[in-house]
Amino acid sequence: MVGDRHADRVVPPSGFTAQLTLFAAAAMAFLAVFALALSLASGRLAQRWGDELARSATIRIVAPLDQRAAQTDAALRILETTKGVATARALTDAEQQALLAPWFGPELALDTLPVPRLIEVIENSEGLDATGLRLRLSAEVPGAILDDHARWRAPLIKAATRLRILGWLSILLIGAAVAAMITLAAHAALAANAQVIAVLRLVGATDDYIAQAFIRRFTLRALLGAAAGTTLGMIAVLLMPSAAEEAGFLTGLGLQGWHWLLPLLIPFLAGAVAFIATGAAARRTLRELA
Repeated sequence: MVGDRHADRVVPPSGFTAQLTLFAAAAMAFLAVFALALSLASGRLAQRWGDELARSATIRIVAPLDQRAAQTDAALRILETTKGVATARALTDAEQQALLAPWFGPELALDTLPVPRLIEVIENSEGLDATGLRLRLSAEVPGAILDDHARWRAPLIKAATRLRILGWLSILLIGAAVAAMITLAAHAALAANAQVIAVLRLVGATDDYIAQAFIRRFTLRALLGAAAGTTLGMIAVLLMPSAAEEAGFLTGLGLQGWHWLLPLLIPFLAGAVAFIATGAAARRTLRELA
């Protein structure tokens, strides 16, 4: 990368190939920042959803109004002696009304609807034996229905995991696109300087000497363009509006903590891609011009 100022004259300092290399590197680095943010945020969402839903369960008491309180108390007594239960409590009317408000409005009167009583169950580190608890509830509290959130947890985690894979796949495709664009630009620059290359060969310049000039110039261009694109991408992620508490899916999107250091690797990765792609293109084109 130290280069030779005389050899560097072989590579056009400006023009179509220079602009194409800078623009492609900057645009792809900008997109790579967002793909990286999506992948990391999806990983956090999968972990958060899994942890929150795995530690909780819900019991619905579906019983006539005159039996609902008695069956709720019976279910709470069973939970007090159930291994793996950290806390258990029945939701108040106000809490259940708040849960139903998005669908039925804030003026909902629970006593006019056959709304089941909900019991929130928080598990401890040992975990809950859902099958055994269901058997006890079915024998002693016929109106109790246990929901351990397994049917909700698995699809959410699966969706977040696929988003994370999609983010990493996008980064790989972005790297491949950068390599393709730089390869085309290097090939065009070499073809445009065919006469200069022929003269250099006549005066004793080797193909490696000529190729290193192109490799150095295009690697520096890709590094500079990627640095600019990464900077703009990080600024854009930083300026993203924070999600409200109601928008649970959006909570945590972006970069957090030490993850802000990861985009700083993108310019160096772009430079490495340019180094490899330009070297392969230069040596192949020089063989064709021989």
